[in-house]
Amino acid sequence: ASGFSSSVCLELLHACVGPLISLPKKGSVVVYFPQGHLEQAPEFSGLASVYDLPPHVFCRVLDVKLHVSYKFCVWLCVNYVIIQQTEQKLQEVDGEDEDAEADMKLATPHMFCKTLTASDTSTHGGFSVPRRAAEDCFPPLDYDQQRPSQELVAKDLHGVEWRFRHIYRGQPRRHLLTTGWSAFVNKKKLVSGDAVLFLRGEDGELRLGIRRAAQIKNGASFLSLCSKQLNRSTFADAVHAISMKSVFSIYYNPRASSSEFIVPLCKFRKSLDRSFSVGMRFKMRFETENAPER
Repeated sequence: ASGFSSSVCLELLHACVGPLISLPKKGSVVVYFPQGHLEQAPEFSGLASVYDLPPHVFCRVLDVKLHVSYKFCVWLCVNYVIIQQTEQKLQEVDGEDEDAEADMKLATPHMFCKTLTASDTSTHGGFSVPRRAAEDCFPPLDYDQQRPSQELVAKDLHGVEWRFRHIYRGQPRRHLLTTGWSAFVNKKKLVSGDAVLFLRGEDGELRLGIRRAAQIKNGASFLSLCSKQLNRSTFADAVHAISMKSVFSIYYNPRASSSEFIVPLCKFRKSLDRSFSVGMRFKMRFETENAPER
């Protein structure tokens, strides 16, 4: 129903991209900002003056295809069509989308996210798990045993199973993932600063995801990726489709983008209800290292 493959765990997908990012849903109405799209690749920012671009475009999502790289980077290929509807119709759609977004937020599974330390990524170490997080997400340990332990099986976005030894030991005692953890770190090329998340979904299965370090946003790797997916030709195709009110596609990484350029209609309308002036103070939501958001 959401436009993603049925084999993809949507709870895990939303957890991997983060709580502050809205994923487009098939059939929903969104607002596309062409200028914001161009800003993802600075070398193409001059194209804004070449084309007569509208500040924003109302679109309906026709299809969403998910691509997950071996490094767990999430890419979306989204097909859009321009819509022209009356103000009343847009208000009705706005209410429907807002209800759907609220339902998704209410369905938050048992989850924890931890930014990896140097110790967590050491080839000779293990993954230290906060006690409250372990007790909330993992199956219960038998604390009556001298060395409580169990095997955990967690599936990633590809559906691949990863097996870890979960043990409770040390002075003071703490929860650790030992056997299997180093293999996972090496396979996914995890480094200190990356984040790993575990969640127990509604189906009871344990899931495993990754959020790459935020530094990629400002690094050469991200700019290189943007350049491959955004060039003069592909953007010209989108501009032509907008002028002809036909279907166009956008391929992007929702987490690596420096700012959202595809926004749900309900968010767009809420922003219009607020007036901003120079020097005005405001609160801004952001992700922290070990908390979903602040």
